Amino acid sequence: MRVRLNIATKPLETHRRFLAGSGLAAAVAGIVFLWLGWHVYAVRKADAQIRARSLAMREEMARLQTQRKELEQYFAQKEIASLHDRAAFLNSILDSRSFNWTQMFMDLEHILPNGVRVVSIEPKQVSGRVEVKLTIGATNDEARLSFLHALEESKQFTDIRVMGVHVAQAGTQTGDPQSMQMTALYYSRI
Repeated sequence: MRVRLNIATKPLETHRRFLAGSGLAAAVAGIVFLWLGWHVYAVRKADAQIRARSLAMREEMARLQTQRKELEQYFAQKEIASLHDRAAFLNSILDSRSFNWTQMFMDLEHILPNGVRVVSIEPKQVSGRVEVKLTIGATNDEARLSFLHALEESKQFTDIRVMGVHVAQAGTQTGDPQSMQMTALYYSRI
């Protein structure tokens, strides 16, 4: 059996654990440094692409704004503006002429209850839709409410607003005992 005995005045110190730990820390630091360098490179490359895209968008916006200004100046000319007004006037006439009165009267006929009659109808084009102002006469409250309920349930008339109800005096015999004014948006089935 052998016994190890160190008779030196200064014992031998090993630095193996320190060297292994510092080598491992240096390797980890090198890997982290490489990863951070790659990340910075990728971010700069993406930032350059974003800057190029935003520059192209700014140039496109500037081009479109100059084109818009040119068009506004063109349409602001007196001859072109009068032509635009005339076209709008003609379009409004065509829209009012294309209103299908027959279809609207057929739709009203289906929902009109007994004791209610239509006194006046005024259609008006409002932003591509037909707004109809109706004045009806009713013999009693029940007939008037029945008409309102039928109008609300119909698919052709929407956004119904009652503008006013007029009840005749007890002693007068002129027309219907009750009249009501309302507006509604009309959608044709065609």
